[in-house]
Formats: sequence, C-alpha cells, structure tokens
Amino acid sequence: MSTSIRRFLLSLRELLTSASPLVIAAVALLWLAYWWLNPTPPKHITLATGPAQSAYAEFGARYAQALKANGIEVRLLPSEGSSANLQLLREGKADIGFVQGGSAGQAAEEEQEMQSLGSLFVEPIWLFYREAAALRVTESGRLTSLAQLRNLRINVGAAGSGVPNLMSTLLDMNHVDPKSITLSRLDQTPATVGLLGGTLDAVVFASAPESPMVQMLLQTPGIRLMDFPQNEAYARRLSFLTPVVLPRGVVDLARNMPAQDVRLIATTTAMLARDGVHPALLQLVSQATLTLHSNAGWFNRAHEFPKASIGEFPLAPEAERTLRNGVPTLQRYLPFSWANLVERMWLALGIIVAVLLPLGKIAPPLYAFRVRSRVFRWYGQLRDLEERLEAGNVPVADLLQELNDMETRVEKVIVPLSYADELYALRNHIDLVRQRLLKK
Repeated sequence: MSTSIRRFLLSLRELLTSASPLVIAAVALLWLAYWWLNPTPPKHITLATGPAQSAYAEFGARYAQALKANGIEVRLLPSEGSSANLQLLREGKADIGFVQGGSAGQAAEEEQEMQSLGSLFVEPIWLFYREAAALRVTESGRLTSLAQLRNLRINVGAAGSGVPNLMSTLLDMNHVDPKSITLSRLDQTPATVGLLGGTLDAVVFASAPESPMVQMLLQTPGIRLMDFPQNEAYARRLSFLTPVVLPRGVVDLARNMPAQDVRLIATTTAMLARDGVHPALLQLVSQATLTLHSNAGWFNRAHEFPKASIGEFPLAPEAERTLRNGVPTLQRYLPFSWANLVERMWLALGIIVAVLLPLGKIAPPLYAFRVRSRVFRWYGQLRDLEERLEAGNVPVADLLQELNDMETRVEKVIVPLSYADELYALRNHIDLVRQRLLKK
C-alpha cells in the first residue's frame, strides 16, 4: 500500500473516530424522538358502522376502500346503530364510529376519552307509513302530526340505534301515551318487510338518504313519508335536531318525486374516535371525510360537510388541521407512510440539529488532538531519556541504543501532511538529544 493511501486512510480513521461522539449523540436523539413521537401508525383501524343495508354500512364500505389506497385495513364492525357505536367506542372494541347528535346525552360533557373528527352529514327522521293505514286516521290518508300515530303499529328501530329514545322524547312532547301505540323494535330490514307485508303500519328510521332502504321506500307505491310541519319548533326545543327540507323532485326529477317539499327533522352525524387512536390514522380518516362527504346531497350543498363537530365532543386537532388546510402538501407528492414520517419528525429533526450544532464544534479540536498525540507522546520518552542522562546512572551506550530504537519507531509514524511539520520537529529534537549523548 502506498504511503499516500496510508496517510488518507489514517486521516479518515481519525476523522471518523473524532466524530463518533457526535454520531452517537445524533443516533440516540433520533431514536428517542422516534420512540416519543411514534410516527409509524398501525396498519388497521376498526370502524363501528351500523345495521346491514343502512347508510352507516354503506359509508363504512367507502371508508374501507379509501383507506386501503394508503395501506390501511379498515375492519368494519356492524352494530345496531348510533347508541351501540358509542358503547363500542367506550369499551374500546372500536377505534372510530358513526354517532348521531344527542346519542351521548349529558354524559358527553363528562367524557374526555372521546373526540370528534367532524360532522359528516345530517340524518333525517324518516317516518314511512302505509297510506291504507293512514286512511283510518285521516280522510286524506296523510299524516302530519305524531299525535295521529295512536292505535297504529309502529316500529321504532333496535335499541342500539338511538331512535327508540328519540321517538320516546318526541311522543312525550306531543302528549302521546306510548301505550296507545303498538311499538316494535325490529332492525331495518325485517321492519321494512313488515311494512311492505302489512304487519306494520309505520316504520321510523334515522338515516342518511344514501341508505338503500330509504331509497327503496321513497319510490314504493302506497308508502308515504310523513311531513313535519313543526320541524322548526322541534329544532328549537331540542338542540341536537336540525330542520331540513326534502326538495320537490330531488328523488326523481322525471317523475317529480316527491310531488312537494317535505319538511323533516334531522340529527347531525359525526365521526367519533376513542382516546389512544394513533394521530396519523385520525389524520388519514379526516382526509377521507373530505372526499366522501363534501359532495352536494339532498339536504346540503357542495362542501357544506364535513364541518366542525356538533359540540358534544371536542374536535380532534388532526381533524381541525384537515378541515382548515386540507391534505398536507407532502402527501400530494409522497406515499402516506413517508409523508407522515417526515411531517411528524421534521420538528424533532430541527431540535436535534439545534442541539448537535454546539456539539459539532468539539469534533475539529478532538481530531487535531488525536493526530498530534501520535507525535507528542514520544516527547515523554525523550524527556525521560534526558533525565536519566543528567542523573548519570545509566551507561551512555545504552541510552544511545534506546534513542536509536525510538528514532526507528518514529520513522514509521504517519500523520496527515498538514501535521508533518510537528513530526519533523520531533525528529530534529531526537537528533539534538543524540548530539548531547555523543558529547558525553
């Protein structure tokens, strides 16, 4: 190996050795930041949806498809509805879920382990009834008041849907004794079969218009949708309700369905997340809400949803940033996993660089010390030899032989060219000591 290559390798080794404390500190800080920030999210998330054929189930499938594009598996967890979803979130069996406004009641103010990803859509109270049954109550065959439901067979939905509690409140506000109504609590599908088969006079759903059951019943002959002329009054009495209007012809413009505007009352559905869900997943779900719920619908204009939470639960910071700024710039050009890593680590990297800059000033002096020590350590032996010469207790011939051996070893010392002057100075000093020995 040539001398020039040996000098280069020596300089490189000393440089790497001198910089090793800085490298170790950087690696340790990066590991600590990675452990603390936990930038890598799980590859799956559990979404509590709702009954089969419901709008929740339909939207759940859409979320699964949207998150699959980013490598996240959405595990759909069917339930009876909004109240059941809330209970699944409380028990930790679901990570996120669809929950109607008013489902939590006063307990929402005491729950700190839940946060909202924003309001997604309105869910009208659909009260479908058989026109033949309504003719027994009114001559027109049209129902316009809950007080007209007396003596009818009505399905108010499964207990987990939240509709039974809501209907109980609405009937009480209309001074209707529940005993005067034959109530049942079937799921949507068997209840719809019962309505079409004549074993039920009316069914009540709280669902988005995307529900296949709603779509089908709106276009079924002999089935009517109840109009709520007092929808504004209901909304003033119950804060979680919103007055909405099903516009004339919105179901089918060609057939003019419905034939006139239908006034309804509706709850607002939000996406809730339990405490402990990875922030990156919350961000990704929030971004999916922008895609899945921003289009115009029967009860809203384009980009009206998603929006800030209905107020029962605090809005998650990730959802707030998404609603305000949209999809982060990095995610438009990088895969989600890489963009998320950079986004969550960049601030930590800035802090690490700020910490390492002062430490970086240690490396050059340490490098110089290590290189120069290859020369300076010989001066200790040279001084010791001179002291023994002055003492005169060692034969000069022995000292001279020791000095020659030292010179031979020094000749094999290699230092970078920028420090060669110190090596040559050492050789001159060895020669000076030899001259003193020869004079003895």
